[in-house]
Amino acid sequence: MTAGHLSTCPRMLKAADALHAAGWRVRVVSASHSGWAAAADVSVRRTRGWEWTAVDYARETAPGRRIVSGARFRAARSLVSAAGASRAPIALARRAFSRIHDELLAAILAEPADLVYGGTTGALAAVAEGAHRLGVPYGLDLEDLHSGETVGADSAHVNALAGRIERDVLPGASFLTAGSAMIADAYAATFGVRVQPIHNTFSREFDPGPGGRGLRMYWMSQTLGPGRGLEDIVRAAGRLGRPAQLHLRARVMPMYANELHQLQRASAPDLELVHEPLASPDEMVRLSHGYDLGLACEAPESLSRKLCLSNKIFTYLAAGLPIVLSATPAQACLSADLGPAAMLYEPGDVDGLAEHLRRWAGNPAARRTARDAARDAADRRWHWEHPDDHGKLLEVIDASVAVAS
Repeated sequence: MTAGHLSTCPRMLKAADALHAAGWRVRVVSASHSGWAAAADVSVRRTRGWEWTAVDYARETAPGRRIVSGARFRAARSLVSAAGASRAPIALARRAFSRIHDELLAAILAEPADLVYGGTTGALAAVAEGAHRLGVPYGLDLEDLHSGETVGADSAHVNALAGRIERDVLPGASFLTAGSAMIADAYAATFGVRVQPIHNTFSREFDPGPGGRGLRMYWMSQTLGPGRGLEDIVRAAGRLGRPAQLHLRARVMPMYANELHQLQRASAPDLELVHEPLASPDEMVRLSHGYDLGLACEAPESLSRKLCLSNKIFTYLAAGLPIVLSATPAQACLSADLGPAAMLYEPGDVDGLAEHLRRWAGNPAARRTARDAARDAADRRWHWEHPDDHGKLLEVIDASVAVAS
């Protein structure tokens, strides 16, 4: 289960595919609320053999459910804010934490199951309550540190609410998985639970490598917006003294895109910004081919962001692409493992970043060495079929069901 779109939660996609291939009968429950992702959902589902239930609350296709769920969510948030996250009844906290808690719960209960496994913030409480009502074990996937995830004016309240839900659901889980070792350690330290890291790795799909002489940089994510460190990349590219390209694949926030283009024109006139079209998650590794390097320039705005290892990192590696990494704690630790396949810079250090980029931009041999190192790292450890990712996931799930039986 995921409270997001099927196509925007690759962790649940990979779990469903792995369990289906291992002989399980799998039903995936996901949400649907944005037209741009709904089409990708259908494309992803078309190539799978497992069952799928979509909880639709899009304005265009489910206006009634959107109105009802929105009103319930706002009322619950208001009441929890007044009472305080730690004092509000847990039933109210669940509905303040997830807009479609009731609808996800109903989808779980629609059919019997031997196990319920889910991730994303809005799904955690529904997974736990649904499994309890079915009388079966449940597992939770903690891709992010949810109680340290939100930034901004309302962050204290939202993070406190997430912490309330975590305290309610984590102890009863038969197993817990996390997107990085540092997130697993943070949950273990805070809640005294055992968490198995399952990284956001993907199946390898290498290509011969990019051609041409210019530096071609690639960044991908779900949304092109602020807080992604792209301003550092643009400013650093302006100091290279040579032409370069920055290819961006994400859903665009127009206001931010305009600001980024303004910055490019002012500080990096030799840099070409190229917007790539959205595509299916099944195509992301292949679509990373043809570039010189991938960018994972995360800004350490939240505790969760400091500890996470994103999908984009392992997508690049699965394509044999070296990476520029901002020095968050988790990414700095990974960089040490990747060796020549990674370049590490401090967020905001434009001069240092420019020096890194200059080494690759002016030296095709260095780019080839880095690409070879990226492929070696993917072959050695950072691919989905590795026993510590795909294998560990099946191991903890099998153990959970065996104990329940």
